[in-house]
Amino acid sequence: MIDRLLAMLEEHRDGYLSGEQISRQLGVSRTAVWKHIRALKKRGYEFEAVPSRGYRLKSGPELFQPERFHAALATRAFGRRLIYLERTGSTQTVAHERYAAGDGEGTVVLAEEQTAGKGRMGRSWHSPRGKGLWFTLLLEPRISVRAAPQLTYVLSVAVCRAIRRATGLAAAIKWPNDIWIDGKKVCGILLESAAEDDRLKYVAAGIGIDVNVDRSEWPAEIADRATSLRAAAGRPFERERLLADCLLELEFWYHHFLKEGFPGVRTVWESLCETIGRTVRLGTGTASIAGVAVGMDDEGALLVRRDDGTIDRVVSGDIEHSMGCAFR
Repeated sequence: MIDRLLAMLEEHRDGYLSGEQISRQLGVSRTAVWKHIRALKKRGYEFEAVPSRGYRLKSGPELFQPERFHAALATRAFGRRLIYLERTGSTQTVAHERYAAGDGEGTVVLAEEQTAGKGRMGRSWHSPRGKGLWFTLLLEPRISVRAAPQLTYVLSVAVCRAIRRATGLAAAIKWPNDIWIDGKKVCGILLESAAEDDRLKYVAAGIGIDVNVDRSEWPAEIADRATSLRAAAGRPFERERLLADCLLELEFWYHHFLKEGFPGVRTVWESLCETIGRTVRLGTGTASIAGVAVGMDDEGALLVRRDDGTIDRVVSGDIEHSMGCAFR
């Protein structure tokens, strides 16, 4: 319904459409028309509303320009195959389909808007139109299933470094792989994989970065803990250049990991992780662990020192509480 309304307004961009006209053509009430207009405003569209004349579409969100992106891209393979979608349920779903259809490592599925974006642990990901980088990168790492969690940290290092370099903002990693700025989340990473025997067959690495999202656009339930690069820096950023920067870092750290192993990645991850050195309480699904996060081991488990000095290895979970200052 919203897409039909937008098409009508685009067709009458030089004039006005009354609420009555829209209501009649769409077969909905005037109240429903107003709600759909409000929904489009949340997507970044601007309208002029004049009593007795109706609505006129003034402008829409600036869409991603694939040509501008390719001109900025400096990778060998990552992003050279770009599947650009104006709207989809989830880029993760499309990436799995593209792999089955023959697309391989380095393919990027990018959407202007996701209507069913995926987050970790079954959560949804808010993906407003034209305001962020919502993309999935296909990877085919020849590593064991046991080493798969390490890949999560490889990607978080790459994205965190790219954001720092592109924006000058003090982005940091919050365990396990979220990127935060000033105590608020700006990026999430989700890995979905398929395996054969004990080796990974492929990985769909979903990455969502809030680039130019306005403070008013977040749902109430996440508004107090979410931010965007624009909100943090006070200025907008070019999404095409940022994606090119991210893919360059991703390609470098991915191949570094495959060639040199995990220790080098672990060292950089620890230097970027704001969780290290803090007193935390972690929920693992089956237990709650409290102590000081002191580092990561060679297999990618977070090391938490309890008050009695014992060390717990935490492979997966969520931070329920964090306090104190990091060492650096």
